[in-house]
Amino acid sequence: MPRVKRGLHHAKRRKNILKKVKGFEGGRKKLLKLAKTAATKAGAHAYRDRRVKKRLARGLWQVKINAAVRAFDTSYAKFMGGLKAKSIKLDRKVLADMAENHPTMFAKIVEAVK
Repeated sequence: MPRVKRGLHHAKRRKNILKKVKGFEGGRKKLLKLAKTAATKAGAHAYRDRRVKKRLARGLWQVKINAAVRAFDTSYAKFMGGLKAKSIKLDRKVLADMAENHPTMFAKIVEAVK
């Protein structure tokens, strides 16, 4: 029985790993041992940071809303509490977009909440 030659599979696996780390610095882009760990860590960070991105976006929306409501002599907390009390169901993403791009509509909402 002939022996099994695995050169093709090794080359294919190596090629796929090196493709993932293309553009990395130093040996991390060309040495298999370093490329493996670099690819694994890059994947882990990418997975984690897809969730962190959502957290950061929410924080930015809060800052935008707060900046906009300060012009009407109120605070973010009072504004959000007023929205809840009046049962106005607009999320922070929409409110931040309104504050930035549609200030007249946002002003009407603030006046309704006051």
